[in-house]
Amino acid sequence: MSIASRNSARRILILGGDGFCGWPTALHLSDAGYDVTIVDNLSRRMIDVELEVESLTPIRPMSERLAAWAEVSGREIGFHRFDVARNYQRMVNLLLDFEPDAIVHFAEQRAAPYSMKSAAHKRYTVDNNVGATHSLLAALVESGIDAHVVHLGTMGVYGYGSAGMKIPEGYLKVHVETEAGAMATDEILYPAHPGSVYHLTKTQDQLTFAFYNRNDGIRVTDLHQGIVWGTQTEQTARDERLINRFDYDGDYGTVLNRFLMQAAIGYPLTVHGTGGQTRAFIHIQDTVRCIELAIGNPPAAGERVRILNQMTETHRVRDLADRVAALTGAPIDYLPNPRVEAAENDLHVANDTLIQLGLRPTTLDTGLFTEVTDIAARFAHRADTRRIVCRSAWRADRRTEPTTTVTTAPPAASTPV
Repeated sequence: MSIASRNSARRILILGGDGFCGWPTALHLSDAGYDVTIVDNLSRRMIDVELEVESLTPIRPMSERLAAWAEVSGREIGFHRFDVARNYQRMVNLLLDFEPDAIVHFAEQRAAPYSMKSAAHKRYTVDNNVGATHSLLAALVESGIDAHVVHLGTMGVYGYGSAGMKIPEGYLKVHVETEAGAMATDEILYPAHPGSVYHLTKTQDQLTFAFYNRNDGIRVTDLHQGIVWGTQTEQTARDERLINRFDYDGDYGTVLNRFLMQAAIGYPLTVHGTGGQTRAFIHIQDTVRCIELAIGNPPAAGERVRILNQMTETHRVRDLADRVAALTGAPIDYLPNPRVEAAENDLHVANDTLIQLGLRPTTLDTGLFTEVTDIAARFAHRADTRRIVCRSAWRADRRTEPTTTVTTAPPAASTPV
């Protein structure tokens, strides 16, 4: 039995439904029986033009995608093209007309490297991301629509330092000694430590959600997601016209997908710095399942913002590179790290809630490497190797041209910054 058949949410509005996570989520929820409508300004497609690099997989125009889904599933998905951050009245009008039970919010610029390319990219990321979140919440208040907001956040709001403890799901219990010598206990948002302007906007989202939840009773689930790998879901694989994005470039390509693509086309695996960065990961199929689980288990009226860690496992970057190299024979290229971050970190994360709600994690051991490498090999002719290396830098002194030296071991760890 799908969640749609056993909970009251029926109409779902997906903001940013043309993107890497938004499109497969729209199909998954439509397939599960929800009435789905997408809002998207197609900005990600315009960024492809700006960066002069396309998805490795050929993405069809939105009208063809929607028509193909109707053909293979017999279900319609609505579509409205406008900018959530700027077209406020259209957002209000759509809420009043569609009356969604839940709103899945993906309408944010999602790449940390892109957010650090220049002052213009930093300003765009803040204006778009913070503006979209605030416009949505203000529109909900003005319209009076009681919709559950499910937001795709990021594990990056926590930062990637070694906390010496398992990172909890959003909140941290603190004990503070009062002036009288007694101990006061409270729960606060886990201290944020964003590592890019993109992560900074997700941190600001947290505070915005907390305010509108407390002041206006807006029900919110904030999903702090790990790095997504994989490209296809059960629904996107049904027809080539439905195929999902596969970003491999230095700005938008996620690390594991990038490694698997590089191996498939015979390009050295690009590891930045020592590769000692530990990150959280989740497969794209689990992303869409987690969204459905969140929709099916909304916070109660008056409940604080629910924060869930949406990840399934953690790995060091160099360990992933070694694993892919062992499977494929690809060499590893250790490059200067453009980011300002510790050379090494540990990461321990609590993800109990989604597991308790029924998530059965897809892990790297399930053999889905093959799915990614098969797609990469199939569309290898579309790859532009000039776009693989990350050229965005966090500071001017880190803007170096990529090296071409292939090594078999990482450089010595530098002093953490």
